[in-house]
Amino acid sequence: MFGYVKIVMVALMISAVAGAGLYVMKLRSDNAILKANQIELEKSVESQKELLEKQKQDFEEILESNKQLNRLINTLQQDLEDLDKRFNKGDRDIGKLALEKSNAIERIINKGAENAARCIELASGAKHTEQELKATKKSEINPECPALANPSYVPYE
Repeated sequence: MFGYVKIVMVALMISAVAGAGLYVMKLRSDNAILKANQIELEKSVESQKELLEKQKQDFEEILESNKQLNRLINTLQQDLEDLDKRFNKGDRDIGKLALEKSNAIERIINKGAENAARCIELASGAKHTEQELKATKKSEINPECPALANPSYVPYE
């Protein structure tokens, strides 16, 4: 009977050692999987940080573009108000003036259309000419959009 207990004890010890070995092997494989997952997670976190930084830069660029656009809108609004004041003076009959002074009115309208077209070009992103940049006198400026066309011009009011 003592031999039978010995065999059972040896079998239990062999089973325990085998079980411990299997458990250690499972832990090692789990550890390898966790390390791989950790590496992927760190890559994802780094990627997200880069994405957030890029979004922050884009947001700042959008804010700056909005500021520039608002300045342009305010300038164009002021120019529109100036044009409105210029054309709404008392009892002016353009048709009657056109019949009486057709050459002068044609010249004025053509020059105004040319100036307005240049304003549209500048508002669309065209570069200023040297003459526009140097204009400081009222006779040298584009009267349709002086603030946009002639940045050096300061009106005296």
